Amino acid sequence: MSDRGPDLTPEHILQRIDWHVIRRLDGLLQGDYRSLFYGYGVDFADLREYQPEDDVRAIDWNVTARMDAPYVRQYVEDRELAAWLLLDLSPSVAFGTARRPKRTVLIDFVAAISRLLTRHGNRVGAMLYGSQIERTIPPKGGRIQSLRLLNELLRRPEMGRAPLTDLAPLLNAALGAVKRRSLIFVVSDFICAPGWERPLTMLARHHEVIAVRLWDPRELELPDVGPIMMEDSETGEQLYVDTRDKKFRRRFADASQRREEALAEAFRQAGVATLSLSTDEDLVRAIMRFATKRRRR
Repeated sequence: MSDRGPDLTPEHILQRIDWHVIRRLDGLLQGDYRSLFYGYGVDFADLREYQPEDDVRAIDWNVTARMDAPYVRQYVEDRELAAWLLLDLSPSVAFGTARRPKRTVLIDFVAAISRLLTRHGNRVGAMLYGSQIERTIPPKGGRIQSLRLLNELLRRPEMGRAPLTDLAPLLNAALGAVKRRSLIFVVSDFICAPGWERPLTMLARHHEVIAVRLWDPRELELPDVGPIMMEDSETGEQLYVDTRDKKFRRRFADASQRREEALAEAFRQAGVATLSLSTDEDLVRAIMRFATKRRRR
């Protein structure tokens, strides 16, 4: 499914998401959106000594060092949530071999999450990032804000070839721009240069961060389709390969598995939750899997 065309306006996308995603989530979650998002929209209230059931992310390390005992921050919940979408629009996000490209999955997710939040009185903003921050949209509420976010995404053409994406500037920009504790979604395929791990960790110390990972099945395993020309979607570099070679396909799968394990470890070290969105999976199913995992935690 393409994210372009005269019939795919922001209004059409939002109507489709309202009907096929929001209505289904309402029935499955039964209004319990806390199973999706928690630890957000709060103001600092007090400090107290750490207890075994406390979230370790609430530990105030400066006070802990001074008092020689672990202390946690307590917060008073704010009824209104501010959420930010940090959107990776680099060339690799245009890739897709299944039902749709990763870019379309990103657009559908933005439509769904902005509607889920704004219809409950919250505000949503976004940073659009290619090789640099192209647009910053301040958080606002209401359906109009969802339409504005979609319009900004649809009117931006897919990026041409570029050096390997560097997500660190996007994360560092969010560190400087988002002052009040917020819910932050980092939406990317994380096909990028190293160095983003530390700013992600710093961001998670101040905010509730969810890494939304976009991926396509062919990035993990190659089918046997004979000789093909493979092209790096970021740099444009081309390589002729013969996928009939079982050893080559095995090396490709092994390298992909190592990358998956490294990504999972980086997210774990940063202390962020992860939502995996595949180009061949239903969005509601992916969100419900995420919600179930959160409940178990």
